[in-house]
Amino acid sequence: MKYARAIAFATLAGITIIGSGCAVGRGQETAGAYIDDAAITTAVKAKFVEDKTVSAMSISVETLNGTVQLSGFAKSNAEKMQAENIARGVKNVKSVRNDIAIRP
Repeated sequence: MKYARAIAFATLAGITIIGSGCAVGRGQETAGAYIDDAAITTAVKAKFVEDKTVSAMSISVETLNGTVQLSGFAKSNAEKMQAENIARGVKNVKSVRNDIAIRP
């Protein structure tokens, strides 16, 4: 009886895993979209590190379906706008939402 339960449980678990496929979070439709978003986020952060006017440590980057959201703090409006311009220039970015606050 114990073995029958164990086999039934293992079968149910296997069906659940196979049925769910590659579960992607945050509302994305495919695993490919998730990977593309991760690549965009990485590219934006790398460009921030290369740029001397943008503080890569103070600005967070999140990407969902090609839309980049910037948040965090900037020292000036120029830094905020430069961060947005950099994000817009990255390949496969559809739009940019700039929620960066300017620190007084």
